[in-house]
Amino acid sequence: MRVVIIGAGEVGESIADDLQYDHDVVIVEQDEDRADELTYSLDVLTIAGDGTEVSTLEEADVAAADMVLATTDDDETNIVACSTSKALSDSFTIARIKNTKYLDTWERDEGSFGIDHMVCTNLLTAETITRIVGLPAARDVDVFGGGCVQMAEFEIGEDCPITDQTVQEADRFASLTFAAILRNDHVEIPTGSTRIRAGDRIVVIGSPGSIREFARDLEPEKSPGESEEVVVIGGSEIGYHVCRLLEERGLSPRLIEEDEARARQLAEELPGTLVMESDATDVGFLEREHIGDADILVSTLDSDEKNLLECLLANRLGVERTVAVIDQTRYVDLFETVGIEVGLSPRSVVAEEITRFTQADTTENIAFIETDKAEVIEVEIDAESVLAGRSIQDAIGEFPEGVVIGAIIRDGEFVVPRGDTEVQVGDSVVAFVNADAIEEATEKF
Repeated sequence: MRVVIIGAGEVGESIADDLQYDHDVVIVEQDEDRADELTYSLDVLTIAGDGTEVSTLEEADVAAADMVLATTDDDETNIVACSTSKALSDSFTIARIKNTKYLDTWERDEGSFGIDHMVCTNLLTAETITRIVGLPAARDVDVFGGGCVQMAEFEIGEDCPITDQTVQEADRFASLTFAAILRNDHVEIPTGSTRIRAGDRIVVIGSPGSIREFARDLEPEKSPGESEEVVVIGGSEIGYHVCRLLEERGLSPRLIEEDEARARQLAEELPGTLVMESDATDVGFLEREHIGDADILVSTLDSDEKNLLECLLANRLGVERTVAVIDQTRYVDLFETVGIEVGLSPRSVVAEEITRFTQADTTENIAFIETDKAEVIEVEIDAESVLAGRSIQDAIGEFPEGVVIGAIIRDGEFVVPRGDTEVQVGDSVVAFVNADAIEEATEKF
């Protein structure tokens, strides 16, 4: 497939890096130095020019493209680039946008603006945060099979009840699979005798009920069914959508916004949220409002430094779980090193979503582990699959090392994968796949 990517920032580069081995990728970038840089670092064709101009798109041979991805940091540029590409070709166009007002317009008439698919950074980030908030101790959560399967990643602390247990001892759930352990920057496929250590990150796949039970096992002090008390810092669009989505789940978050006019507007639009007008760095205010009693604090301010400060203040006041929205992806590891539980980069979130969409012809859904270490994929089994009509234990030997069958979805129902489970044509299989095995494993599925 020929893919033209307009914009070579973090998002565009990340997508190009994922697609370069299996597709013919062309990057259009206005900054000549940046275009030259990517020529040497990626196996792609780079063109220096304005992706909204006809001449530049003709030079990129957009007429021969199967897909055009507009991924710059400017919404209007991406919309115009897609519209111009559509005038020159029959390619499938995807636009990255931040402001949901464009998404609202596009959803009223899909295909408007010359855009076939629109990916909204702010909304995707809010949805990711909401999934994390809904699962105690989770660092990442993804949904498969229309919601009947979940993948979750948990970090194991020194005081965690399963620390120093074997996987066999920790696995007390009928519909849960320990898919992988991330340890010292490496991915390990565990066996029953693998011992879980403090500092490990555990990736599990299973039914939502089993995932929740496992999460409660990691935090036994939190009673089953107890509602999360959530504080959101910043009335940004991401902050607004986090509160809105939490309200839809029946929660009543607290939102702190410094600007009086914005706070008033949010109070009107979020009836289930307690909106407080204040400077969130005012320690006296935070103490008076008992912010330290919150289960989780989410900072969505417009500055990485401010979000870091807010989360560190929250930790000092007693908040155990903090989530920071981080504009610069390279800061994510730094934030987590100094004690922020989850650092979330909107750029990474949207890059993964677009990459996931470009691979929809081979898989139904994809979740990325630590961006590039592994993938959890959902694949519908056809008659050509090595799994079709065979038990897992008979077929798994034909897959490369680093593949774990985590769940089977049959007729919309969750099926626990065991060695003697026979996979049928039409089943959807959710599998963990190590990065080194992705290409070969996808062919086998």
